[in-house]
Amino acid sequence: MSRASLILLAMLGSAATLGGAFAFQYFGGLLPCHLCLIERWPHAAAVIIGLLALILGGRLLPWLGALAAASDVGLGIYHTGVERAWWPGPSSCTGSIPDATVSASDALAKILAAPVVRCDQPAWIFLHISMASWNAVVSALLLFIWIAAATRDR
Repeated sequence: MSRASLILLAMLGSAATLGGAFAFQYFGGLLPCHLCLIERWPHAAAVIIGLLALILGGRLLPWLGALAAASDVGLGIYHTGVERAWWPGPSSCTGSIPDATVSASDALAKILAAPVVRCDQPAWIFLHISMASWNAVVSALLLFIWIAAATRDR
């Protein structure tokens, strides 16, 4: 497989992963937690890096794509650990802090009315593997594709 084909495959893999996340959110009604939202950013970066790599060429951009995928592997593993209570998650997974200009009673009402999407409770599981864990697996596969693209001769 050529370097361009590998870059395209990795880029489309990240685009499909993002598309799946948005489909679960907007069509499946599964609201993302704070960590889920963070896990989307490296995929978005990988899509942009892939486009630039296809246009500009070179070896640096595929390595940056590999870095984006590697960061998502780490985020997916971290999120999986939070879900399985191996370590605590960020405090942001329990709700958000309201605007400081809001009165205390209004702030309390907003807090009580806001849906809290917890990072430590998987929203979706397939084959006993949560969405965060699947993200880590897919990102690891994409990492290997990016590395193959970076090390492939034209």
